[in-house]
Amino acid sequence: VDHTHADAVVAISNTPDGEAAIRRIYGDRVLVVPYVMPGFVLARTIHELTRNLDWSRYEGMVLLHHGVFTFADDAHTSYERMIRLVGEAEAYLRDKGIFELPVSPEPAREDLLTLARLRRAVGRQLGAPVLARLNASPEAVSFSRHASAPEAARRGPVTPDHAIQTKPFPLLVHGDVEQDVEGFAGAYRDYFVRHTDGHLTCLDTAPRWAVWPDHGVVAFGTTAKRAGIVTDIARHTLRAVQWGEALGGWTALPEADLFAVEYWELEQAKLKLGGSKPAPLEGKIALVTGAASGIGRACAERLRAQGAAVVALDLNAKVETLFTGADALGVTCDVTDRGALEAAVAAAVRTFGGLDILVTNAGIFPGGKAIAELDDATWNQSLEVNLTSHLALLRACVPYLELGFDPAIVVIASKNVPAPGPGQAAYSAAKAGLTQLARVAALELGPKGVRVNVLHPNAVFDTGIWSEDVLADRARRYGMSVEQYKANNVLGVSITARDVAEMACAMAGPLFAKTTGAQVPIDGGNERVI
Repeated sequence: VDHTHADAVVAISNTPDGEAAIRRIYGDRVLVVPYVMPGFVLARTIHELTRNLDWSRYEGMVLLHHGVFTFADDAHTSYERMIRLVGEAEAYLRDKGIFELPVSPEPAREDLLTLARLRRAVGRQLGAPVLARLNASPEAVSFSRHASAPEAARRGPVTPDHAIQTKPFPLLVHGDVEQDVEGFAGAYRDYFVRHTDGHLTCLDTAPRWAVWPDHGVVAFGTTAKRAGIVTDIARHTLRAVQWGEALGGWTALPEADLFAVEYWELEQAKLKLGGSKPAPLEGKIALVTGAASGIGRACAERLRAQGAAVVALDLNAKVETLFTGADALGVTCDVTDRGALEAAVAAAVRTFGGLDILVTNAGIFPGGKAIAELDDATWNQSLEVNLTSHLALLRACVPYLELGFDPAIVVIASKNVPAPGPGQAAYSAAKAGLTQLARVAALELGPKGVRVNVLHPNAVFDTGIWSEDVLADRARRYGMSVEQYKANNVLGVSITARDVAEMACAMAGPLFAKTTGAQVPIDGGNERVI
């Protein structure tokens, strides 16, 4: 037995002439069943309808407003029947001249700040951070500009099963996104009141997808997987609704039937059990620079492991293969290139809908040179990478962080700020400037709800900047062997990139929710710092 919610079949059935059209397409080769709620009631109905049926006469069944079934004595034949039946429905649409849907010749207008505001409004309504996946494809933009399709989608989903994932109707964005989301919530509460028996618990009132005129369609989810499911359902819905409109008007099931599936007792039981505890940073969006190796890579990996969607930037192109999947985006980016940096931040917002966490980490460690020997090129390069690029990154990120959920900036500075070493004027001065920049940012952004804290790592020897030559040079300057230099802290412990990443995640999470402007060493205890 095969079962699908094939777009063409369900779209045809979701029209005023749907049942008659299905019978015209398939004749007596297919059993047509009026909609019945899935589960035991459907099983009993099918049993009663087919008690004396000669099954050999039929290739399948169409459950109106739901989907198509095929069956046979072997899997291959059942599969072939499914392909044939769906193909016949698509041929019917082609004969009507409506199968190929219009595509907008003009691209979507980009408005990433409004996308971030929309994400925040939906998350606030849900009571948790969400990802907002924008579909700005020509097909989605065309749907958003359709004269009647967006409103038609409000009549109900392709199949009632979708209501569990998408709610019974989408949000239509008209202008003020906060008011639009509030309007959706009010409409959903009214829908619940109309159909509850008085013993049900109302689900959350946040939309799961939105039609945004001139921009496309946006799907929302607390995880990349959930947002992906909604994105996929919405993509199919766009096609089916437009076909339905062209066949006389999209005619979904009555509200009561949609409500019965969405508030199925099994779904209510899961709600009462509370479900599994979300990951600490679920729904958050983080951007990390210098993420192809060392501290940056460890931070990006730990943020992702704790539930955040991560955008990883690095000059090294391998970052694009290190961070892939629905919850990650690797971007090759030279942080000293302002245009490239701004484009990378825009890609982060375009992909996930906003920004909540910034770990500004990218840096270089110049070789040791006394001030008398320090050349302008080394000095200027250290300032450009270790200080000025961080300023450019803050400028690009702050407008989106201000629209984030408990937004936090973690600045990776250095132990050289409180305790500089000889031969590192270029590095120490730049990191001191970065720390001062972070302190000012904490003062300026605190009233806007953005936290800014600084980490001062030291002796993190599993990072790329600690080459054998650099280690030997630093040990020599302190009159130590390399092994003595590596163990030179009060606790006598080894500091790893993972240790720094754990602290960065803590600073970005609820543990530091009421802390800003702090400078925290992670160095095993340095006598000069203490």
